[in-house]
Amino acid sequence: METAYLQTPIGIAEFKGDENGVASITVLNDKKPFGTIPVVLADAISQLKEYFEGTRTDFTFKLNPSGTEFQKKVWDALLEIPFGKTISYLDLSKRLGDVKAIRAVASANGKNPLWIVVPCHRVIGSNGDLTGYAGGLHRKKWLLEHESPAKQTALF
Repeated sequence: METAYLQTPIGIAEFKGDENGVASITVLNDKKPFGTIPVVLADAISQLKEYFEGTRTDFTFKLNPSGTEFQKKVWDALLEIPFGKTISYLDLSKRLGDVKAIRAVASANGKNPLWIVVPCHRVIGSNGDLTGYAGGLHRKKWLLEHESPAKQTALF
């Protein structure tokens, strides 16, 4: 597994992956040494830079997260949330076919290892509140504002 780091407006992003795809992207609170970017992570680094520059709204590099079948189902559903839009945990549970699974859906959302790319930050509370984000609500708020320059989010 290769590792690379990218300085972003919300902290240092740590990428881990190999020839099978990117397994995780997280934003760290502490400093990490920057080195060369492994070839297998170069495209992912480039695309995330473009996202933060405001020139990319979707990602095309190969993903390879580890998780349960249910977690992967939730993460796949997150990929369907359009750039600049939000959805509630309840609505996401409904889309996955089980409104009673809201806690399991929220838990899977919180275990998403591919921050930003698999847009768990686009999931909000039913009342519009920014709830739960492993990277901190300040990062979630920043990402949503970055994706919606007019600062308007709407359910899709």
